[in-house]
Amino acid sequence: MSHEATLTLRQARERYFEENGFGTGGNYDERWVRVEVGPVPVWFPNSAERVRALRFHDLHHVLTGYRTDFPGECEISAWEIAGGCTNHWVAWLLNVSGMGAGLFFMPRRVARAFQRGLHTRNLYRAEYGEALLGRTVEEMRHALGMDRPVPAPTWKDRWTFAGWSLAALLSSALSVALLLSPLALAAWALAGLLH
Repeated sequence: MSHEATLTLRQARERYFEENGFGTGGNYDERWVRVEVGPVPVWFPNSAERVRALRFHDLHHVLTGYRTDFPGECEISAWEIAGGCTNHWVAWLLNVSGMGAGLFFMPRRVARAFQRGLHTRNLYRAEYGEALLGRTVEEMRHALGMDRPVPAPTWKDRWTFAGWSLAALLSSALSVALLLSPLALAAWALAGLLH
């Protein structure tokens, strides 16, 4: 048994915050969030709905071992989608984008994470609080089925992955179009002025 497995989720999450430079308490009370999309920094509001989902998402990083870099976020996005995000609409939204980005750069890793998510459970159906945070990493990995081997994909698994991949790629294409639309409008206006 690893030393980490004996830690409570609270203790393991504090270690995760420290190792990833998120500060004490994970900066859940910050008003804005900055993330790196490749070399491009992107800011967005740290809404109450995001924080509600983030509390579980951070615990998922602790339990799954997926890192917080770009590949790791793409993997955990696929894993969370496969397991379902229930009524956490911010998680659905961010995860579909993350999975879509991952499909462009690391489709095999995303497919493996999705398959793992189909055959394990996540915490989005759990009640967040002291009882949850007091459980050990080992207990939760066992409770969520994460201590068992991931089975080979069935045809149903493959069709499920294909459907979600299509949704994720369409979402990513829409996001890119929205991000680039101000540049396209500016170029169109400039061309009109010069003509």
